[in-house]
Amino acid sequence: MKTNDMNNKPLPYRMAPRNLDEYIGQEHILGKGKMLRRMIEADQLSSIILFGPPGVGKTALARLIANKTEAKFVKLNAVTSGVSDIKETVKDAVNPIFSNGKKTVLFIDEIHRFNKLQQDALLPYVEDGTLILIGATTENPFFEVNKALVSRSTVFQLHPLTNENIVTILKNAISDKERGYGDTLISIDDASYMLFADMSGGDARNALKALELAVTTTNPDENGYIVIDKDVISECMQRKTVAFDKDGENHYDNISAMIKSIRGSDADATIHYLAKAIVAGEDIEFLARRIVISAAEDVGLANPNAILVANAAYESILKIGMPEARIILAHAAIFVATSPKSNKSYLAIDKAIEDINTKNVGSVPMHLRNSPVEGMKELGYKVGYLYPHDFPNHIVKQQYMPDELIGTRYYEPTDIGYEKKISDYVEFVHRINELN
Repeated sequence: MKTNDMNNKPLPYRMAPRNLDEYIGQEHILGKGKMLRRMIEADQLSSIILFGPPGVGKTALARLIANKTEAKFVKLNAVTSGVSDIKETVKDAVNPIFSNGKKTVLFIDEIHRFNKLQQDALLPYVEDGTLILIGATTENPFFEVNKALVSRSTVFQLHPLTNENIVTILKNAISDKERGYGDTLISIDDASYMLFADMSGGDARNALKALELAVTTTNPDENGYIVIDKDVISECMQRKTVAFDKDGENHYDNISAMIKSIRGSDADATIHYLAKAIVAGEDIEFLARRIVISAAEDVGLANPNAILVANAAYESILKIGMPEARIILAHAAIFVATSPKSNKSYLAIDKAIEDINTKNVGSVPMHLRNSPVEGMKELGYKVGYLYPHDFPNHIVKQQYMPDELIGTRYYEPTDIGYEKKISDYVEFVHRINELN
């Protein structure tokens, strides 16, 4: 039976793993023989940084280390702690009376919330071994944590828990008589377990909180059972957990995946990542801009209408707003994703810019120059210019490139979509010029 003290703790806290064998998930770093597991079991820790989304076991790992290590374990929270707390920890670590000759392991939760000054204060003590740092963060430490701290730590990424992981954790909570609901009559089928898992978004904490709410707020049936079904779960979870914060690293991962799916002509994946961004509260104007960019960069002249549709969508969502804007964004995203692809315009402008930045590209030929004042013609401005519309097919052979770039081709159209027509026309122009 649970003690009164334990009974007052939230279910996610009560069900925290007590040893590595109870820890669910993260087999890539904690499976038998994996490095982090070996470090913990041997109590041979070096500074580490754990990063991953909420509810995947970062704090639980820290607790396991605290229980396992013979070193002095100190926990700080970056939100409520400052430089003075770091200095106090260092003072105790170097004092044999307080440290008892043991190493000091300093766990900092949400380390990305430490500002530069606070992170810099840690650095010398991590570097000289006074402190063994364990940092936990939901943000990519390579972006959000002092590079010097990162370089002196081993970074371990924790992944969202699988549905199977979540189901196992929930079943453990329901069957555990000491910490969970093993003494409570609960009826829950496999489909309901899976619904919990689906709606948790890989976050065990959210799943356990929802289970606790379901158990404590549902009246038993005539047989004394608390029946947890689809309706109860939907009420307790309210809304499926989104796997990323719109301001976090996964924001960039998700938008990257959406753009790559558009580029890869996968409309279904495109809509998946678009929907994920919308549910996370992503700025719809930002999403529309990305679709416009993709229309130009990845579709280009293979379908000139793509940028027209994307831009029309961009202008429309500014007028319409959510929730209807989701329909307009989907329309544009699918149109761009299913359009034939060409990046030749993108390559052309970048190649031309590179030449301008790195080469002597000469000057505008005199016959192409502007001549707004009559006297300029005497200097050769515009002299000899041939007006193409005065010639058959509206084409006339004359030099357009500077002398230094004659023969250079930046735009080389494909034979895909509308660009095939452009390619045919470009070759037609070249043939006409060769005949003249």
